[in-house]
Amino acid sequence: MELELWWLLGIPVFFGLGWVAARVDIRQLVSESRTLPRGYFKGLNFLLNEQPDKAIDAFIDIVRMDPESADMHFALGNLFRRRGETERAIRVHQNLLARPDLPVEQKEHAQYELGMDYLKAGLLDRAEETFNAMLQGQYAVQARKALLEIFQREKEWQRAIEAALALQEAGAGSRQKEIAQFYCELAQDALVHLHPQDALVLLEKSLQADRVNVRATMLIGDAQLAQGDVEAALLTWRRVEQISVPHTALVAQRMMDGYSKVGRPQEGVNLLKSYLEQASSIDLIEVVYKAVLELDGVAAAKQLVVDELRRTPTLLGLDKLLEARLMDAPVSIVSELSMVKNLVHGYTQKLARYQCSHCGFKARQFYWQCPGCSRWETYPPRRTEELNVMN
Repeated sequence: MELELWWLLGIPVFFGLGWVAARVDIRQLVSESRTLPRGYFKGLNFLLNEQPDKAIDAFIDIVRMDPESADMHFALGNLFRRRGETERAIRVHQNLLARPDLPVEQKEHAQYELGMDYLKAGLLDRAEETFNAMLQGQYAVQARKALLEIFQREKEWQRAIEAALALQEAGAGSRQKEIAQFYCELAQDALVHLHPQDALVLLEKSLQADRVNVRATMLIGDAQLAQGDVEAALLTWRRVEQISVPHTALVAQRMMDGYSKVGRPQEGVNLLKSYLEQASSIDLIEVVYKAVLELDGVAAAKQLVVDELRRTPTLLGLDKLLEARLMDAPVSIVSELSMVKNLVHGYTQKLARYQCSHCGFKARQFYWQCPGCSRWETYPPRRTEELNVMN
């Protein structure tokens, strides 16, 4: 009973202490805010109102009045960089680094921002030198990420692999998918220079990093084909179906060419038709359509397109159907049908795009690395219209 009474008496005491603490904090905040220059609040207001030009002018005034204000220098430098004024950003951060009284933490911060200025300006050698000098400090992870970006820009794939592995060891998350793609880049270069065996060694490392890497599987088939082993290449390309059926559209032409080389084109057509039943794709239809047209004639090719159009109605499919209809259309309607075909085809050119799922960048061809945001494996293997129909 006495314990409960003490607790009751203690409640107002604790409440009073909390009230006093809050008053002290509020007074401190008000006191600190009064020491800030008025230009700071003006600049902040301009930023909130998305007026970066006026914000820069306000921060420049503050820096002139108080050249010792490091925080204002950082804010000003970052604003310059975001606006693309990299020369001015570089000068701001270089001036900060030149100050002998700058604390170690702020010195490292200024060095990192300067490296980012160089990177934004495309001065990759200077950026690399700056970030290499920061691999042991508080910005080590950020510096390694920046170095990884630099190596990718310069297409130095072996160094990119090493940088990605270092990031993993630093606890910055898995980079296995990227590492697999870097090995694919090296392998593709080996294939271009007619070194298929070297490519196969690199592609095995790619699959060790990412066992379900579609690109590596496709390239292994390419290397086997370059060595003259068509049957092995066909078996390898068929593994794409086990990884991702939609991606079979990317390897369909290779497979059809391979089956034609070994004298079994009908087997190739039947296989690709089975892929169509699982995942319709205008790119896959294009390959099968040409093969059926050559093997079985216009009527069979036209029926193929009609069946696919009924299953997945798209303007891209309609464009292909009109193309097939023109082949055996009566002379009396050829002119009108051609006009309709040209109109539909002109519109479908805008729809026949691949689109990055991360940044939305559209492209006529399929990319493993998005040209817009530089991320890997963000392009679905279907055209935008097909994706819209599916959704």
